[in-house]
Amino acid sequence: MGVLNVTPDSFSDGGLFMDVDRAVDHAREMEDEGAAIVDVGGESTRPGAEPVPEADELERVIPVVERIATDTGPRVSIDTRKARVAEAALQAGARIVNDVSAFRTSPEIAEIVASAGAGCILMHMRGDDPRTMQDDPRYDDVVSDVKRFLEARLAAAVDAGICEELICLDPGIGFGKTVEHNFELVRRLEELVAIGRPILIGFSRKSSLAKILGRDSRVGTAAASLGAAVASFDHGATIIRAHEVRDHVEALAAARAVRG
Repeated sequence: MGVLNVTPDSFSDGGLFMDVDRAVDHAREMEDEGAAIVDVGGESTRPGAEPVPEADELERVIPVVERIATDTGPRVSIDTRKARVAEAALQAGARIVNDVSAFRTSPEIAEIVASAGAGCILMHMRGDDPRTMQDDPRYDDVVSDVKRFLEARLAAAVDAGICEELICLDPGIGFGKTVEHNFELVRRLEELVAIGRPILIGFSRKSSLAKILGRDSRVGTAAASLGAAVASFDHGATIIRAHEVRDHVEALAAARAVRG
């Protein structure tokens, strides 16, 4: 899954793809590099990020989705917590809704996804607000707590009419977790895989990768991102959300070859 942030304030690439033509060109580049999914987002969900008005988010993402959602291209995912944005993006050709709140911010998204016969990604986030999710995150056991949450949100999505085979789960690396929480989720990823749905991991450029290298940065390096991606794959991740698509495609191809 290639990341396409059409935002001015995303943590690592904010402002780079606000122009529609430039965003579309980057989507095509990621497609050429091997992305099976392009994830388009118009609202930053980095820690402390302020909410974006619905009209602004629609203006950012819909022209991009319309131009890159073709029958011959990669699947387009819309990264949003807003029902109107999800609905408009699906009408524009997106096939997946990637909701970091797992339908808690806008429960009506579940019905929109079900009616469209679309897929969805349900992510764990501590609390329901990116502005406060990193305020002293604590768990009894992070993997068990995240697993219970994902199981509950999966059941709610199925109850809303979404086909279970079209649902993917995301433990939410960096969304209300410490550095150790993030790595523990990958070490024990098999416990989440046991839920029975594909698991998405988004470790790309996360600050945890900078911290383990002793760097005072909110952005992890590309090399560290690749290491986390391969480790996640080895523990059962199905989808890897990444900024450097070609590098990840090649690293994962090598990991697959080694595993046979």
